[in-house]
Amino acid sequence: MSLSVLDSLATAVGTAPAATVGSDATAAAVPGRVTELLGAGLAAELFGAGLAAVEVFGTELSDAAFAVIGGLVLFVLLGLSAFFSSSEIAMFSLPSHRVEAVVSERKRGAKTLQSLKQDPHRLLVTILVGNNLVNIAMSSIATGLLAYFMSSQGRAVAVATFGVTALVLLFGESAPKSYAVDNSEPWALRIARPLKFAETLLLPLVVLFDYLTRAVNKVTGGRAAIEESYVTRQEIRDMIKTGEREGVLDQEEREMLQRTLRFNRTIVKEVMTPRLDMTAVPKDASIEEAIETCVQSNHERLPVYDGELDNILGVVHINDLIRDSNYGDDDTPVDLESLIEPTLHVPETKNVDDLLTEMREQRLNMVIVIDEFGTTEGLVTMEDLVEEIVGEILEGGEAEPIEFVGDGAAVVKGEVNIDEVNDSLGIELPEGEEFETIAGFIFNRAGRLVEQGERIEYDGLTIRVEQVENTRILKARISGLDAYHEEAEGGEAADVEAVE
Repeated sequence: MSLSVLDSLATAVGTAPAATVGSDATAAAVPGRVTELLGAGLAAELFGAGLAAVEVFGTELSDAAFAVIGGLVLFVLLGLSAFFSSSEIAMFSLPSHRVEAVVSERKRGAKTLQSLKQDPHRLLVTILVGNNLVNIAMSSIATGLLAYFMSSQGRAVAVATFGVTALVLLFGESAPKSYAVDNSEPWALRIARPLKFAETLLLPLVVLFDYLTRAVNKVTGGRAAIEESYVTRQEIRDMIKTGEREGVLDQEEREMLQRTLRFNRTIVKEVMTPRLDMTAVPKDASIEEAIETCVQSNHERLPVYDGELDNILGVVHINDLIRDSNYGDDDTPVDLESLIEPTLHVPETKNVDDLLTEMREQRLNMVIVIDEFGTTEGLVTMEDLVEEIVGEILEGGEAEPIEFVGDGAAVVKGEVNIDEVNDSLGIELPEGEEFETIAGFIFNRAGRLVEQGERIEYDGLTIRVEQVENTRILKARISGLDAYHEEAEGGEAADVEAVE
């Protein structure tokens, strides 16, 4: 730029080109012409100052300015790269329920954040287009800047490639993304408005690439949704185990949370009292007989059937038997059938979560379970459903369904579900369509009826039949738990070492 000015000045005064400024001939010729135009004293001062400036700064000033401006541009582009990289992490790691929460709290930027999250496809395209534009521009400018100052263009390209890559990885990717992971919510709120401005600024490119990516996804069979649930069911289970291991949760809390997760995928057949264990009375039984049956079985409610269990009419409550029947008053006898309350007949495959809702709405405490042929399979009470969440509610001297007896062993009731056994003992017995309980597992492995004292081996565990009644397994003893857990922990450690 300085040379061009001097060339113009030389042309105006009729002297040699500015490229020779600094030579004695030029220094002598220029003052003479300017003196004629402006006056000798003033011209001398102006030219002397200008020449001194050119000699001191000259081309060096232009190179320095070029380098400074180029460096500033690269710094700004690196900042934009960090902005877009951190935006991606902050936006897509923030769960939807937190977005709704900050909107309800009226936090600054919350509305804009919600608007961006409503179309995750466009949001992702905006971030990727912006990030790629600034990274490409940064690489191009760095290459041009280095090529200007270095004699070898190949060396300039190599230095620019490795230098820009290192800068982008450290300051444009790793550092900002790490920050965004730890501060996803506040950072997402802070960048929401700038990101919305970037979307508006890059709108033509964003619309184009948004359309193209959707078209490609449609052709390749990609999923429409790019955001998953914040955590999966398995991740929640892992967090529960970690919480217990670190002392945040005790064993009972961990088991309750696990049962809650399992509840909505449990069917009625898994929680019902089976037909063999049902206590019921015929409709023609006397009030006294019904009350005696309630007392003997320790039940408040009894199913009432007509002829056989496959024809259950409803349920009677012991309070109704005593109060409404005028028990003890021979002058006003009451028929048992008149005290029957209607109930539901539900299929054994019904989801217990749905059943619980239905029983609450209809204020029922007992329902009858039937199979696909309408045959009575068992019954379910409200207590059975509650126990699926809070655990077994024991009465009097009732034994625990799973009882640890030391030496790495536990005694389990035959009716306990495989899921509960696995969760409580930390083992992995298989679950099959043919069985749901530990008794069913034993029968399935044995392939026949078993007798008390028989043993089966599975995956290092020994399962011994402790108590049998007729053909039913009432209790089983599972031993070898300590060795099983040690082997499992050793396998996990080996897997970790292999990954490392």
